[in-house]
Amino acid sequence: MASLFNKVVQLANSPKGKQAIAQATAKAQQLANDPKTKAKIDDVRRRFSGGRGGAGPTA
Repeated sequence: MASLFNKVVQLANSPKGKQAIAQATAKAQQLANDPKTKAKIDDVRRRFSGGRGGAGPTA
């Protein structure tokens, strides 16, 4: 398992790895600042913490 971790570290330290990390970070920040994404997150958060224990309506 250590060799897999070492490969990940090598990738992260390589120029291509750093570029990929920078692109992923930029995309994540863009999504995080998007009002539509924030609305989706708030909707899911509201559904899971609705006060009914998350069971929903029963018939």
